[in-house]
Amino acid sequence: MVSQIQTEYRPASVTPPGATLTDLLEEWGMSQVQLAERMGRPTKTINEIIKGKNAITIETALQLERVFNTPARFWMEREQKYRAFLAQKEEAKKLKSEQSWLKKVPLKELIQQGFIPDCLGELDSLKAVWTFFGVAGPEPWQAVYEGAAYRKSATAKPILVATWLRMGELKAHQVRCQPYNAKLFRQALQEIRDLTVTTPDVFQRRVVEMCAACGVAVVFVKELPGLGVSGVTKWLNPTKALIQLSLRYKTADQLWFPFFHEAAHILKHGKKLVFLEEDGLRDEKEDEANDFAGELLLPGDLYRAFASSHRTFSKLAILEFAELIGIHPGIVVGRLQHDHMLNFAHCNDLKMKLVWAE
Repeated sequence: MVSQIQTEYRPASVTPPGATLTDLLEEWGMSQVQLAERMGRPTKTINEIIKGKNAITIETALQLERVFNTPARFWMEREQKYRAFLAQKEEAKKLKSEQSWLKKVPLKELIQQGFIPDCLGELDSLKAVWTFFGVAGPEPWQAVYEGAAYRKSATAKPILVATWLRMGELKAHQVRCQPYNAKLFRQALQEIRDLTVTTPDVFQRRVVEMCAACGVAVVFVKELPGLGVSGVTKWLNPTKALIQLSLRYKTADQLWFPFFHEAAHILKHGKKLVFLEEDGLRDEKEDEANDFAGELLLPGDLYRAFASSHRTFSKLAILEFAELIGIHPGIVVGRLQHDHMLNFAHCNDLKMKLVWAE
């Protein structure tokens, strides 16, 4: 991603094409009035071209080609370079007035994660920030990222939410997906459940591949400090959905439940809403997604029978039950702890600690 953002060459000054035209007039011993006559143009127009007030059009370039036998391409290129120089000067002034935004965005994290190049000056860094967001400046940013879909967070700063979501969108853009197919996605989720016993270097790649085949881009994006968001679900277009997960999870049980929770939003809750998962966030759709994830990981009848048949839970009992239903024992431990049937300090050695392949 960084390779796509390059610092442009910006010369200190570029003379207007009129300066070259002035030199030619002196060389040919021709006045502006005489040139105007030869071109069939008003003298005022020639004077404004020489002063840089009037741009050289293709028509003017062709006329100059005939008068001086100088290619029209030469005049158009000179005009283009001069206008680009003026635009860059104006942009630099605009960027200086927007520099306060560099204090709002998590610039350090954007650099560390490779979204923005390091060692840029302030103006180039700000330009890279707008390129990262895909907007031209503060007003377009507010129009795009302060819309209703991006105000789902109750506690996180909008700029942090927008930055993290944009990171996911850019990563998802690189995931080539087949058109979304709900039936195939449901089938894939059953197969992905079997991956709970594997390590991140195995399941992270396989989950991305299997979901992409169903039209769902799965991306893992490191959490930003102060964000407090574990995942997000949204539709990038009518045939491609996004599941974005943070790397805040330390154990496998903390990862798999959010993944299947986000999958439920895709299957059940339409294509218009953005679901941003914050700690403690609850509503009807969130409860439905929780039920879906819980049932898929630990089928209700089997789990309730296991839970009701024990007053205490030994490691051996947990291991045997996990093997019976084909799931990692750490997920059983996490569920029992969540349901207050097992002390949070017990059996944690059965949980798989995650080392992320970022």
